[in-house]
Amino acid sequence: MRPLTEEETRVMFEKIAKYIGENLQLLVDRPDGTYCFRLHNDRVYYVSEKIMKLAANISGDKLVSLGTCFGKFTKTHKFRLHVTALDYLAPYAKYKVWIKPGAEQSFLYGNHVLKSGLGRITKNTSQYRGRGGVPPWHKHRLWGRFGVAFHQADVGELVAA
Repeated sequence: MRPLTEEETRVMFEKIAKYIGENLQLLVDRPDGTYCFRLHNDRVYYVSEKIMKLAANISGDKLVSLGTCFGKFTKTHKFRLHVTALDYLAPYAKYKVWIKPGAEQSFLYGNHVLKSGLGRITKNTSQYRGRGGVPPWHKHRLWGRFGVAFHQADVGELVAA
């Protein structure tokens, strides 16, 4: 378990910024303490400093995981978010999409959500939002997926399943 290098931090924060924008600081300095990101076996973990200091007594080869896995670095050094990060990113998301009850079954099976299946969209979500992140919601519940907003003629894309 080690801190991220400057390059790894930059790549990870660029990816997270697509979803939460300037709210990155809110992930680190939280009311319940300071949190940090640590790398272990190409996976990035989000953990409180208090727990991280306690885990320092465990050797790296015996440590399986620590905190919440936010994502992993691929062999080409790209960062891929995991669905486990969604609960931490969703409250700070710039854009949100609410799905109608009739479209939720289709969405859960991995299909795209058509314009007619959208219940509500956050203000200022542009039609050609593209590579920015959009977490889909249903009433008060967050679906376990990341979405990307495209105009209706394009196919949708899921970043993580």
